[in-house]
Amino acid sequence: MFDGPTPLSRRTARKPFKAVLINPYELGRQPFALAEPAAWLTRAGCDVTCIDLALDRLTPAALSDAGLVAIHVGMHTATRIAIEALPRIRELAPHAHLCLYGLYAPVNDALLRSLGAETILGGECEPQLCDLALQLARAATPAPRTDINLARIEFLAPRRDTLPPLKRYAHLELPDHDTRVVGFADASRGCKHLCRHCPVVPVYQGRFRIVPADVVLSDIRQQVAAGAQHISFGDPDFLNGPTHALKIVRALHREFPELTYDAIIKVEHLIRHADLLPELACSGCLFITSAVEAVDDRILGYLDKHHTAADFERAVQLLRDMGIAFAPTFVAFTPWTTLDGYVDLLQRLVALKLVAAVPSIQLAIRLLIPQGSYLLKLPDFDQLIRPFDPALLGYPWTHRDARVDTLQREIEAQVADATQCNRNRRDTFDEIWHLAHAAAGRAAPDLADVDLGQPVPHLSEPWYCCAEPTQQQLASF
Repeated sequence: MFDGPTPLSRRTARKPFKAVLINPYELGRQPFALAEPAAWLTRAGCDVTCIDLALDRLTPAALSDAGLVAIHVGMHTATRIAIEALPRIRELAPHAHLCLYGLYAPVNDALLRSLGAETILGGECEPQLCDLALQLARAATPAPRTDINLARIEFLAPRRDTLPPLKRYAHLELPDHDTRVVGFADASRGCKHLCRHCPVVPVYQGRFRIVPADVVLSDIRQQVAAGAQHISFGDPDFLNGPTHALKIVRALHREFPELTYDAIIKVEHLIRHADLLPELACSGCLFITSAVEAVDDRILGYLDKHHTAADFERAVQLLRDMGIAFAPTFVAFTPWTTLDGYVDLLQRLVALKLVAAVPSIQLAIRLLIPQGSYLLKLPDFDQLIRPFDPALLGYPWTHRDARVDTLQREIEAQVADATQCNRNRRDTFDEIWHLAHAAAGRAAPDLADVDLGQPVPHLSEPWYCCAEPTQQQLASF
């Protein structure tokens, strides 16, 4: 286990070395991926500044005298924003060493280096960040480096006091229109599964690392003190380590019996660990997000999801029996999607009374194929895609049936308009329902008297895989 370098404060009496950590975007979450390295760098004696571009702007004051600027690129949208922000960062911190870290850093190594990145880190990168800061503080010139560290490391209680307050992040919205302040915690990183489209897989390759329960609870404790009334666990899969997860929720419920939480869990795990669901319900679990992705078993096979459409329906019932809301996510458009298949997806949501549980954006998402994607290992998959596009940050693809791409664009535009006009999920679904049936040449059944399900608890910012950065996001720098 790596214990970190000797603190910089012991090595020099000069002004503390300044490290700036930047998070471009993380679905309205207060980022663990800044708070944890901030704790490491602070322990090493650095003066640490954290900037969350979802809420704050790049300023000369924040970046002046920075010796290290490290940007977290943990998702597609964040990486797109980071690339746009790099010129401004270079302008404000021309002498700083530039590091990018996170899931999208090592797989985009060549592109990021061409844009000025000097160090690229993936996996458990806190020891490498501290080592880098130590070298820079000594006025050394580190060699360009790309490193994915999957070794077990020491986890510290995350340092969140340099981040914006929780009230500025996504909040919990309840069916009765009440809201709660949300805290964010990670009980593990990585994932033991190899879903072909998942960005975790190229970096962690089936490994996951737990954050010790005492660290997780210490982190939650400080967020409750800061006003958190609900905790959203950000693990790629909360039940990768079921014993670890139960240890945390039991201790959490004992100490904070009124605190609620949500987590991300695979359909496969919901079924395999169905015996654990009553305890999750009793300990305050309000809803579970699950990457269902498709209701076509053929597509699920291509994605290597290890569940079927029937499993999805079983998982819905299991959670419903426990009083836990189910929040499925989808990759609605893939090279294998058909018009009839898309209509079938909508019909399943109607039949399962899940319309109110699915954010409209989930019905517009198009499969992203980033660098390193395990989809590239599929036989003949190269025939479905075009060469890597740095602007897209992925491999473009065009559906063999042009009507499918047209429908996707129409639905994406409809969802964008609904978001801007603040239309509810049911009304937006009805619009998508008619668009999809028309595209398939079918009459759309009237949903006016159909029970589409009741509103469910959800975060104010919906979960999604990827999207174009908005002008508001790009304006943050």
